[in-house]
Amino acid sequence: MKSFNVPVHYRSSLVTAIKQQRKAADKMKKDFSPTILDIGSLQVILARHFGFCYGVENAIEIAFRAVEENPGKRVFLLSEMIHNPGVNADLQSLGVHFIMDTKGNMLMGWDELTAEDIVIIPAFGTTLELEKTLRDKGIEPSRYETTCPFVEKVWNRAEKIGKDGYTIIVHGKPNHEETRATFSHSKANTPTVVVKDMAQAQHLAQYITGELPAAQFYTDFKGQYSEGFDVTKDLGRIGVVNQTTMLASETQGIADYLKQVMITHYKLTDNIAERVADTRDTLCYATNDNQSAVQGMLETEADLAIVIGGYNSSNTSHLVELCEEKLPTYYIKDEHCLLSANAISHFNFHAHTELETKNYLPAHRPLKVLVTSGASCPDALVERVIERLALLTGNVQALSTAASQWI
Repeated sequence: MKSFNVPVHYRSSLVTAIKQQRKAADKMKKDFSPTILDIGSLQVILARHFGFCYGVENAIEIAFRAVEENPGKRVFLLSEMIHNPGVNADLQSLGVHFIMDTKGNMLMGWDELTAEDIVIIPAFGTTLELEKTLRDKGIEPSRYETTCPFVEKVWNRAEKIGKDGYTIIVHGKPNHEETRATFSHSKANTPTVVVKDMAQAQHLAQYITGELPAAQFYTDFKGQYSEGFDVTKDLGRIGVVNQTTMLASETQGIADYLKQVMITHYKLTDNIAERVADTRDTLCYATNDNQSAVQGMLETEADLAIVIGGYNSSNTSHLVELCEEKLPTYYIKDEHCLLSANAISHFNFHAHTELETKNYLPAHRPLKVLVTSGASCPDALVERVIERLALLTGNVQALSTAASQWI
């Protein structure tokens, strides 16, 4: 796989060494067991896969290159390039300005842009409508486009099956940048509707079967369907694609469920593809690997889990969900959230609030902590969290010994 030129301060000598050795021993990526770091009285159980994915490293390389290649010019990001506050802050420190926030709210007026300005498209991609707005301004959006190749793969698959006469059902968070972009690209070719979870998929199924009156659909799915969507005919042939950072098992569950609904409703015995398109190849490899690695990590006994990532990161939140099913889990953005051995600042993404929890570290030793991070989290940040844990548990010297076994 291609290697990318990203700022060295995002790298970690320890984490890089661990990843390289694990990769050499498992080239086919079939081993999802964690890496165990024995650090004195602290045991860190590190997920097999975590951190920057291909799409994120590609985006970072392009964004920093855009700044470097355009001295004296104004450089803008359409919105947050990735959902990591540190990376976005680094770009802002270089003079990069954001045009919109992550929800699509304008932070400046379009009339402030000129044809001389540089605009970077974030890793989530953007809508066809916004691309046109930029081109109308004389700005070519593809010049510094950091859209993840796996997001583009979803767009291409949706376009193909859409042109084959299938309606696209997008499993995603309706207000997420990537879902807005996928919805825009899909609806240009075929009727499209967004479902945010299994509950909405089950609700949609009642329109497939006719259990609910068609007119009610337009209220229940307001803002989540394409213009001109005809619920009486557009759900007769379907294909499910996803926001690549969703829980992969949930996307597959939704696709399997809706497929069974179609089989039952239309009494299909063969030729299922006439009604349901096969879209399994649109699931992102990094999302799958990181989630499978968390499931593998959870097979090891531990006291708590720490998941590192931006608080608006979809893929990180799903890693938290998986950990929460088994043990106390703390979602943090950086090492500074580990306030002391007795207090941690962390994020409850269900309630969208930051909390401070006391006595989060059990008193017994050895202490066993699961650690992983989202796809937009630098490895250097993971290393700093491990260093902070070692400091708070009195194991700084033992960390040097543990690291020397890998580096």
